[in-house]
Amino acid sequence: MEEDDARAIDGLREVYSRLRGELGKVIVGQQQVMEELSICLFARGHSLLMGVPGLAKTLLVSKLSETLSLKFSRIQFTPDLMPMDITGTEIIQETSTGQREFTFIRGPVFANIVLADEINRAPAKTQAAMLEAMQEHKVTVIGKEFRLPQPFFVLATQNPVEQEGTYPLPEAQLDRFMFLIQVDYPSEKEEIEIARSTTGNRVPVLESFLSGEEVLKYQELVRKVPVPTHIYEYIVRLVRRTRPSDVTAPDWVKRFVSWGAGTRAVQNLVLGAKARAALHGHYFVGEEDVRAVVLPVLNHRVITNFAAQSEGMGASEVIRRLVEETPAKLA
Repeated sequence: MEEDDARAIDGLREVYSRLRGELGKVIVGQQQVMEELSICLFARGHSLLMGVPGLAKTLLVSKLSETLSLKFSRIQFTPDLMPMDITGTEIIQETSTGQREFTFIRGPVFANIVLADEINRAPAKTQAAMLEAMQEHKVTVIGKEFRLPQPFFVLATQNPVEQEGTYPLPEAQLDRFMFLIQVDYPSEKEEIEIARSTTGNRVPVLESFLSGEEVLKYQELVRKVPVPTHIYEYIVRLVRRTRPSDVTAPDWVKRFVSWGAGTRAVQNLVLGAKARAALHGHYFVGEEDVRAVVLPVLNHRVITNFAAQSEGMGASEVIRRLVEETPAKLA
């Protein structure tokens, strides 16, 4: 790694420390969630947040955009939401000369950070429009393409409790999300602090200290972080062992797993580990960086079967056991 890149990584570590400090003014706890969101942002990925209502998911995302001086947009997904409600549409307007012409009115997806609230409540056509924007960083309206602003970061939420009247995302669409971030209940001590800090009339003011151009610069920097050969091999070996059809998969994986992770999981593990290393000031990717991101990357890509469910074994338990059994280096 060049000396300039090393200095830039030191700068990114300071930015990350400052970002956590600013968010800590309004968000109590959720340190792991903050880290995983930051990793996803600087790795140029998208996240799916899973958690019951009332755990400050929307607040966290909006304050993240405020701290980074980025435009924030929230879309509440409902069963009657149409694709044009998120992408925008063309309308006829009269010009100053009295002529009529089509004008494109941009939808809420034209923002830097988009919160897709309860994305599984919208029908498939609307979900597809959102996923095209995530993958291609553009939208298509009446045959015309419109590029989205950069950086572009989507955080979608799903309520794991209420599933009536929803359109669950298929596995192929879930695979578009780099991370599945579990937002859990706070500890008792944190909940007491939340009650104390959020029921008064004091509203903390956050400082904006990072522009969109700087975010793009750090996203490019993350891609330059070196990865040792044995780490590439470790990541590939770990992902291949999630596939029951692979010869390297343990017998218990073949018994409990229907579908394993695809090649996009390998790519996201590499990028997530690079971003995590850079945020912590490391000049190359280590085993601890991979292990820190393996759960959010693989959790929605490993599909367990009925045998696993009958024994109370979910995808997260499968992943943890695989990490324990898979050596980072072969003898």
